[in-house]
Amino acid sequence: MSGELGLKEGRPFPLGATPDGQGVNFAIFSANAERVELCLFDDETREVRRIELPECSDDIWFGRLDGAGDGLLYGYRAHGPYDPVNGHRFNPNKLLIDPYARALTRALEWNPLQCGYVFGDGDLSLDPRDDAGVVPKCRVVRPAGDTHAAALRIPRSHSILYELHLRGYTMLHPKVPKPLRGTCAGLRHPDVIRHLRELGVTAVELLPIHPYASPPALAKRGLKEYWGYNPVSYFAVEPRYLSDGDPADFRLTVQALHDAGIEVILDVVFNHTGEGDELGPTLSFRGIDNASYYCLKSDRRRYGDTTGCGNTLNVGHPRVQQMIMDSLRYWAQEMQVDGFRFDLAVSLARSPDGFSPEAPLFAAILQDPVLVKTKLIAEPWDLGPSGYRLGGFPPRWSEWNDRYRDDVRRFWRGDQNRVGDIALRLAGSSDVFGHAKRKPTAGVNFITAHDGFTLTDLVSYSRKHNEKNGENNKDGSDDNFSVNCGAEGPTRDPAVLRLRARQKRNLIATLLLSQGIPMLLAGDEMDRTQFGNNNAYCQDNETSWIDWSRRDQALLGFVQRLVRLRLEHPVFRRSAFFLGDRVDESGVKDIVWLSPDGREMAQADWSRPDNHCLGVRFAAMAEMEPETYKRRLDPHSFLLLMNAGPSFVKFALPGVPFDRAWTCIIDTTADDGGSDKVFAASSQFSLESRSLALFAGGA
Repeated sequence: MSGELGLKEGRPFPLGATPDGQGVNFAIFSANAERVELCLFDDETREVRRIELPECSDDIWFGRLDGAGDGLLYGYRAHGPYDPVNGHRFNPNKLLIDPYARALTRALEWNPLQCGYVFGDGDLSLDPRDDAGVVPKCRVVRPAGDTHAAALRIPRSHSILYELHLRGYTMLHPKVPKPLRGTCAGLRHPDVIRHLRELGVTAVELLPIHPYASPPALAKRGLKEYWGYNPVSYFAVEPRYLSDGDPADFRLTVQALHDAGIEVILDVVFNHTGEGDELGPTLSFRGIDNASYYCLKSDRRRYGDTTGCGNTLNVGHPRVQQMIMDSLRYWAQEMQVDGFRFDLAVSLARSPDGFSPEAPLFAAILQDPVLVKTKLIAEPWDLGPSGYRLGGFPPRWSEWNDRYRDDVRRFWRGDQNRVGDIALRLAGSSDVFGHAKRKPTAGVNFITAHDGFTLTDLVSYSRKHNEKNGENNKDGSDDNFSVNCGAEGPTRDPAVLRLRARQKRNLIATLLLSQGIPMLLAGDEMDRTQFGNNNAYCQDNETSWIDWSRRDQALLGFVQRLVRLRLEHPVFRRSAFFLGDRVDESGVKDIVWLSPDGREMAQADWSRPDNHCLGVRFAAMAEMEPETYKRRLDPHSFLLLMNAGPSFVKFALPGVPFDRAWTCIIDTTADDGGSDKVFAASSQFSLESRSLALFAGGA
C-alpha cells in the first residue's frame, strides 16, 4: 500500500471495496452523513490511517486507494448529527462494518462499547469512547468471478430439501477432523457428503451463514446466538464457519455439494438486522445512515418492528433494495448457490397499504435474469398486522406450509375431525395454493424445522422443556401438537419406545408421500433430540449439535427407502393438482379417497369426528411416459392407508381394472418399515392402530 498517498477520486460503483490489481476502490451509501472516513488497520487492533472519502455523488461516498489490494483491513467512521429524536445516530467514535464487506476478520462478540450511547444511560446520550478494538475489521477480497459450473437447476417437483445448521451439523462428527468441525470444510468432508448422497436429498437449506450479532440479553445469561438470525452483513460468511478465514472455503463447499448432485439454498434474513432496537449496538447500518436503512415510527427515535427483533429494514428505500439485490446476485453468481429461503418474507413486501405480492422487491427479483432462475422460498408470515400470508406469494415462489405441519401432527396425534385436513395436505394443499396458476410445488411441506421440536422430541414430549434458555420456560411455542406416547422424555419402557418409533415412521412416510416439496430437518433421520427444547436458538452446544453416535440405522434406512420411492415414482411429485378425473377408458380416476369398506368416501365419512382412518388410491399410470405404461414396468396405481386411531381397522383393498393384486411395500408396524407381502384385490388388510401402509398395485 502506498504509504502517504491519500484517496483519489475513484468511482461510485460498485459499492463495497473492489480491488483491481492496482488499487482498491471504496464506495459506501449514506444519504445523511456529512462526511465518511475510511479507517485502515495493520492488524486486529492498530488503526494506522484514517482518510476521508473525497467524493460524494447521489449519496454514494467513494474514493480509490492506489497500491492497496487483497487482504487490506478496513472499516468506516461516519460523521453526522447524533439526533435520535429525528432518526439520526451518527457517532464517529464507533467503527462501522461495510455493508458490502466480503469478509470479516473474526466473529462478533457483544461488548457495551459497541453502543453509540453510554450503555446504561439511555440512547439519548453520546458515547465518546472508541470501540475499534472490539469490532471485527473488514477484509478486502478479490472477486472470484465465475470459477465453476452453473447451478444444478433441479426441477422443483423433484426437490427434497434438507434443512441444516452449517456449524452444528459437523461439531460432533467422528470422521471430521476437530479443526474442521463446524466449518464449511467440515460440511464438504467426504463422509458428510456420502451421508447426504445416500440419504438422497436433492438440496441442503442452510440456516443463515452471514455474520451475526448475539443479543446483549443472551450475554447476561451466559449464552450466545446460535441460529444466526441477527445478521450484520449480507456479503460475508460468518468467520467461525471458515476454516481459514477465506470466503473461498464456502465456494469450495458449494462445488463439492454440486459435484454430489446436491443444491445449496441459503436462508437469508433481509427483514431486520442484529443491531436491534434503540438500545442495541451500532455496528454498521445504524451508524452509516439509520434514517435510510431502517423503518422508523412517527416518533423517529423508535423503530418500526414487524419482525419481533427490534427493527425492520427499510426495504422500500431504493438503496436498501439495491443492497438486497446485489447480495442475492453475489451469492447466486459468484458463490453459485441455487436458491434462497427468505426469513419473515412478509416484511419484505409491506407498504403503507399492507402486504402486496406485487411489491417492488418481488418484482425486481422476478425480472432479474440471474435470480429468476433460482429457487425462491418464503417464510410467509411476520409479526406485523395481517402478517400471516400463506398462499399469498407470487407464482415462481414456494412457501413454508405450516398448515401442513400442524394438520399432519394433529392427525397422527389422534385429534378428532382431522381426516379432511390430512387429505388436503396429502394432495398438495390446493385449498391454499390452488389459485393464480400455482402448483403443488408452491408448498414446502415439513413436519419439523429448526424452530420447534425435532422428530424424536415430537413423539417424546407433550410439552416444551426450554429451561436451559434462561427464560423460565416462557419462550418457544406452546402449540406443538406433540404427544409423548406414554412417558415424558427418556424412557426404557419398550411399549412406549415401539410406539414412538412407529409414529416417527408414520410422520416421515406422510411427508415423503405428499404432493409438494418435502423438507426434512437434519438429524431427524438419525433420532436426533434436543431433550424437549423447542427453541434452541441460543444453544450452541450439544443440545443443538447433531450427535452422530445416536444414528438409528433402522430409521435411516426407512427414510432412504421413502426418498428413493418418491424420486422413482412421479405420482408422488406431480406438477399439477389432482382433479379426481378419469385417466383412461377404464374409468380409473387420478385420485380416489376410500373408506375402510372399500367404497369411495361419502360426505358422512368426512364429517365423522371419530374417524381416524383414510385410504387413498393414486393412479400411477397417469404420470408414466406412454412407452413405460405399455411395457407395464411400474405399478398401475398406489394405495395408501392411514390409521391414526387407537384400534385396528379391517380395510377392504379395492378391486379395479389392472390392479388384481396389491403388494405391501411400506408397513410402519415393522421395525424397518418394510414389507413385501402380496394381497389379492378385494381382500381385507388389518391396518393396525397408529400405522401407515403403502401398496403397489399390479396384474
